[in-house]
Amino acid sequence: MRLNAVFCGIAASGLAPMARKMAVILACVPMTLSAATTLPKAGDLAADATDMRKHGKPMVILYSRADCSWCDQARRYLVPMSTARESRDLAIFRQVDIDTQTAMTDFAGRRSNHGAFARTQKASLTPTVVLYDADGRELGDPIIGMRLPDFYGQYLNNAIMDARKRLESR
Repeated sequence: MRLNAVFCGIAASGLAPMARKMAVILACVPMTLSAATTLPKAGDLAADATDMRKHGKPMVILYSRADCSWCDQARRYLVPMSTARESRDLAIFRQVDIDTQTAMTDFAGRRSNHGAFARTQKASLTPTVVLYDADGRELGDPIIGMRLPDFYGQYLNNAIMDARKRLESR
């Protein structure tokens, strides 16, 4: 099938704007796989929630652990998404290290730490990616593990787009 036919089919279906965003995001991932390898650590989720409400964004949280090589692989996709001009405004990206006691504030404004927050969220396997609304409610099924690394970027992108649709429909 010719590329023009594919894009015409997408345009006719009304999915063109979302398809363009997806294509841009996915195009950025391979180019930046060797770039920075850290996500902002969760600190004050209640303050982040204010920004989420204001801009209609979900939050992407990577639950990680220091000895998790698969977490490093997940960050190779998430970090570029969190910094690329085309995708950084689609969501807020944070990391929770389930094996630390790093201080943080949860969505309700309660003081906690990374390990305790992960336990309350029942995130014990790493890597796990969960998308949340500003009230700390999950916006879909978690992405647990790396699944198929060749498609991981697409899993993440689909989850973000689905979360945004859910927020818009509320």
